[in-house]
Amino acid sequence: MVLAFSHPVWTPARSDRGWTRGMPPPHCSPIRTASHVRATLSEQAPPTPPVSAPPAPPSTEDETVNAYVARPPQTSPTSIDKLVAELGHDPRSGTSPLNSLLANPSDQTVSVHAGERVRTPLNLKAMLDAIHTPIVQSATFTFRSTEDCIEYNRGTYQSYEYARYGNPTTRAVEEKVMALDHAEDCVLSASGMCAVTTMLMALIPENGHIVVTTDCYRRTRQFITTVLPKMGIDCTVLDPADMDGLRRVLETRGADMYFSESPTNPLIRVVDVAEISRICRPHGTVSVIDTTFATPVNFRPIDFGADLVLHSATKYLSGHQDVMCGALAGRADLIKKVKGMLGVMGGVVDPHVSFLISRGMKTLGVRMEAHNRNAAAVAEFLSRHPKVAKVHYPTLESHVDYEVGSRLFQKGFGGVLSFELRGNGDEWSRETFEATGRFVDGLKIPYIGPSLGGCESLVEQVCIMGYFDQPLKERKRLGINNGLVRYSCGIEDTHDLVDDIEQALRFV
Repeated sequence: MVLAFSHPVWTPARSDRGWTRGMPPPHCSPIRTASHVRATLSEQAPPTPPVSAPPAPPSTEDETVNAYVARPPQTSPTSIDKLVAELGHDPRSGTSPLNSLLANPSDQTVSVHAGERVRTPLNLKAMLDAIHTPIVQSATFTFRSTEDCIEYNRGTYQSYEYARYGNPTTRAVEEKVMALDHAEDCVLSASGMCAVTTMLMALIPENGHIVVTTDCYRRTRQFITTVLPKMGIDCTVLDPADMDGLRRVLETRGADMYFSESPTNPLIRVVDVAEISRICRPHGTVSVIDTTFATPVNFRPIDFGADLVLHSATKYLSGHQDVMCGALAGRADLIKKVKGMLGVMGGVVDPHVSFLISRGMKTLGVRMEAHNRNAAAVAEFLSRHPKVAKVHYPTLESHVDYEVGSRLFQKGFGGVLSFELRGNGDEWSRETFEATGRFVDGLKIPYIGPSLGGCESLVEQVCIMGYFDQPLKERKRLGINNGLVRYSCGIEDTHDLVDDIEQALRFV
């Protein structure tokens, strides 16, 4: 595969002012360049730049590499050069950019506008050539004329107007997620929960109906059961593996949306996305899969027919426990509705956060290899330990969704697993509760805390961290017993994690 950039890449030659590649050229002297060559990514060697005449060999040992480079033939300006000429100003012309706009600007006006009102060719080209997408930290985007503003509203002027409706730094991340998830479009928001709530508000109509699964993130369940009913929206809850139940629901009353995580939180269930999509499509039911625990490295629901895929980008996509962000990708017509709702509700992501997510995603693949490897090893160890009653991780044949997981997930299931400590044999007893606390406190590597997906391992006793205020009858209904531990494997050494868990189990 060959990827050609749309603008030529120039290599600066020798300068009598002492600058070279990696240093900005002085504004007072023009840049001499080698013959222009399109930058390519190819299995073949790049072509030799064309020359107008054979270069003369170096005549002295003081000559630099520039002696081997022929001067390029005169060419017409490229499209990028024309754009720069239109938008920018060349300070080498001797005219102050601001003086070209105002005859005698005051110091206050200069302090507001100088260096920014007119973009210089150096800055414009540097932004195009920067290896990382720049942080465009601007809430407002302007137009050069009334006509440009009109064309923007007509949809023919490709730019931005206001940061609540889009930002170039954020868009770069959206396009990265689109490419990974094989989606038509993507929208980022301020958090994973913001992505969930905005999507539900945008896509489920008044008096609508949604189908969800029994095991899911508590705050998602809370929004569905306490907020959506105020809009007359009803909810049906099914086991993640209950395909017959889904068929009956859709055939008898229909549904506007099917929503599930895969893997789920905290019991790491896996749903058959391919079968769900086949069931939902004839009924016009939008299928949405939250695959935060897996990431597109491990699983792409859209490839199996899902309409939308959701991520808490706070977790693995960012990967460094330092930002909050949500991402929703999939069908363009659905994303358009969600973007419209996001513009109303205002839960947009900050461009600096987008920059950090973009940087984190560059290592997503190699990080997920470590997360997958660590979780699988920890699950295997725990499954053989006498003090562990049950392990929830789909690489184990004992897992209820082992078959469907093995069929859909080819690389792994992410770094999160959960397991139940045996305690005194009663999973709901005070003794089991206290023994689990001793195990958590005895661990030396993971931090005690919520969340997941960072380089550092995290651990939590689930009934304390996420269900402290829930009555016993509710926890029993959800399967959150006193010995349940959720462990999010980081990217530490596998043997160190296993050894640490083994020593902590002495306290159980």
